[in-house]
Amino acid sequence: MLRLGRREFGPHEPVIMAIVNRTPDSFYDQGATFRDEPALARVEQAVAEGAAIVDIGGVKAGPGEEVTAEEEARRTVGFVAEVRRRFPDVIISVDTWRAEVGEAVCEAGADLLNDAWGGVDPALAEVAARYGVGLVCTHAGGVQPRTRPHRVTYGDVMDDILEVTLGLAERAVSLGVPRESVLIDPGHDFGKNTRHSLEATRRLDEMVATGWPVLVSLSNKDFVGETLDRPVKERLLGTLATTAVSAWLGAQVYRVHEVAETRQVLEMVASIAGHRAPAVARRGLA
Repeated sequence: MLRLGRREFGPHEPVIMAIVNRTPDSFYDQGATFRDEPALARVEQAVAEGAAIVDIGGVKAGPGEEVTAEEEARRTVGFVAEVRRRFPDVIISVDTWRAEVGEAVCEAGADLLNDAWGGVDPALAEVAARYGVGLVCTHAGGVQPRTRPHRVTYGDVMDDILEVTLGLAERAVSLGVPRESVLIDPGHDFGKNTRHSLEATRRLDEMVATGWPVLVSLSNKDFVGETLDRPVKERLLGTLATTAVSAWLGAQVYRVHEVAETRQVLEMVASIAGHRAPAVARRGLA
């Protein structure tokens, strides 16, 4: 059972996490949701389309202008509070690696801390434990936040992913984070080249077999772009194909830009796998 905020999810229940960037320079939308009203409209649309979680980020993942902890908090804390007020049942996640920002957003009502940089600030897990919120434990290959990998190598990329994420997850639980609120993430593109990310996808069932719920953040990423040689705005089909494979292999949470399209893919895979009945079943029965 996965428990986040007020919600519980069964082992075969896919969960969509919608991305809400509070940055002026995000790689995907170049700041379309930097201001409050467009960002709130994005939350409303995502929830209407089937997202159970909204993931709010105040710093883009890639290199760029420096964003201090104070500025990151300014972009996220008040917004978290307003989302909590307007959407009391939505699960609020915040994408941050900084403990001080994590503390502030938990005070404002966040339910989940999405640590995409693999525990670079060990105190973030302590914050999650203190507030009883969930934590995403990600493999980032040991790279520093907002840096790109350069000639990174692994003896076995999945062995490294498992060692890091399971270590982070067990540490989180030992600190007091509820076990049912901890997720592991292979960290596509983070500390990895395209072949590493493809192998991580191909072997995702090895993460699922650990028993921890697996989150994947695939949406329009560079490994999809390089695999198909497509720019950011032409990566949806590749993203959805990767989503279908990940769903078949047992991933549970999907961090995405396109909620409605992802929901259809997840529902189709769940029905093929026998975990969901067809929405309509008239053919051959009339």
